[in-house]
Amino acid sequence: MKNLLITLLAAAATLAATAQTPQTEPEPEGYRFTDAKVLEMTPVKNQHRSGTCWCFSTMSFLEGEILRAGGKPVHLSEMWIVRHSFMEKAEKYVRMHGELNFAEGGAAHDVTEGIKKYGIVPFEAYPGLNYGTDKPDFHELTAALKAFLDSVIATADRSGKPLSTAWKRAFNAMLDEYFGHMPDTFVYEGKEYTPQSFAASLPVSMDNYIDITSFTHHPFYTQFVLEVPDNWMWGKVYNLPLDEMMAVIDHALANGYPVAWGTDVSEKGFSRTKALGIVPEADLDGMSGTEAERWGKLTEREKEAALYKFDKPGKERTITQEMRQEAFDNYETTDDHGMVIVGTARDQAGTPYYKVLNSWDDLPPYGGHWYFSRPFVAYKTTDIMVNKNALPKEIAKKLGLK
Repeated sequence: MKNLLITLLAAAATLAATAQTPQTEPEPEGYRFTDAKVLEMTPVKNQHRSGTCWCFSTMSFLEGEILRAGGKPVHLSEMWIVRHSFMEKAEKYVRMHGELNFAEGGAAHDVTEGIKKYGIVPFEAYPGLNYGTDKPDFHELTAALKAFLDSVIATADRSGKPLSTAWKRAFNAMLDEYFGHMPDTFVYEGKEYTPQSFAASLPVSMDNYIDITSFTHHPFYTQFVLEVPDNWMWGKVYNLPLDEMMAVIDHALANGYPVAWGTDVSEKGFSRTKALGIVPEADLDGMSGTEAERWGKLTEREKEAALYKFDKPGKERTITQEMRQEAFDNYETTDDHGMVIVGTARDQAGTPYYKVLNSWDDLPPYGGHWYFSRPFVAYKTTDIMVNKNALPKEIAKKLGLK
């Protein structure tokens, strides 16, 4: 009897201790991706402290195109194009009396148009880092360039006299000091080139690349100047309905073509730590009555916190053409960043995603790559650049392209 009593007391003590021990929360499920198709690309680059994603992404895009066309891996000089763009941008900025966006940003067509005009060189021939760092750092450079141009404009406006004949030479000298003098010729892999002959040696033609977007404030199947601040060149884009723009992306990837992607990364659904972009929505249809009632009582802040935990895959919004237009018109979609769509993947729930090459260094969790849901790409794409040969035939015909 005594032994039984001791056993019962011990069991009771164990139960009490267990009841007092706090239950640990289960580990978040997270996102787990399985790549479906990933194109061969050159290594991830690092734009570092420079707003030149447009150039890094487009150069990576073209390097991928070179590989697709059977060429050797090459690292094209981003700063060759950035330096030339600063000069062109300066001339237009002064001509417009400063009523133009003079900044580090740009667009994919700045690269292709720049290569047409100025050729291109490999990174080894022109790193463009002549200011004491081994990575791009524009914190002083851009401020100094803009201050000089503003003084030129202000002096001319105040005096009423013509601009001096020296300002372009002076500005060009500043560019040379920051980026380095541009070579007329260089040797690469044992052969001498000019920038133009090197561009001609590549197995790609800049005439094959077009920009595409999808907005309703211009007619579909026409070209228009995309009204974003970084389009200082006033380059034109082809306008397609949303479903056809998405079809171009899918068709390009399926046939081995990468896609240069301009997008908005100021979204709550864009997570730098998770390397993920989503457009979540509450799954009210999948909630029980009690869950739906509880959801309805949450504040907007609480709902937002629940939606953007990035703890596991969930329902996402269905994106419409009207949603895209409204977000663009209300400044909710802005031209923040350029990357390259290089493949497709699925999460553990079987939901499709795009795999994207970024230019923020080879960082975890995916080695400098990101995953974006189809709704995010449909919603937040400002424009894409693609080889016109990657278009579905029926869409190419609608745009008047052969």
